[in-house]
Amino acid sequence: MAISINKKRSSKSKSASRGRRHLRVRKRVSGTAVRPRLVVNRSARHVFVQVVDDTKGITVASASTLEADLRAFDGDKTAKAKRVGGLVAERAKAAGIEAVVFDRGGNKYHGRVAAIADGAREGGLSL
Repeated sequence: MAISINKKRSSKSKSASRGRRHLRVRKRVSGTAVRPRLVVNRSARHVFVQVVDDTKGITVASASTLEADLRAFDGDKTAKAKRVGGLVAERAKAAGIEAVVFDRGGNKYHGRVAAIADGAREGGLSL
């Protein structure tokens, strides 16, 4: 008689891994009125960026690739992400924000997420 042993699979899905990374990041990163949180949400086609004051629970500034002027912009997704970073930096500076805490949302600091950070730095925000 053969006995089968069920081994637990250690491989998890990408979304589950991203969720675990996001919880780890959120434990350490919190935005204040002086230094709010720059939140990055990434989908397959678009990126969404918000500057959030966690003490008041409000969004100070936001930008995404769904906006009309960025939809008309020709370029790959990484170039659009860099443009979004610059746009959110411009809007945050108009609201009186000079420095932010970067919340990558569990995504790896690579590609579009890094391009957003670079665009925000070029726009004058201190990360």
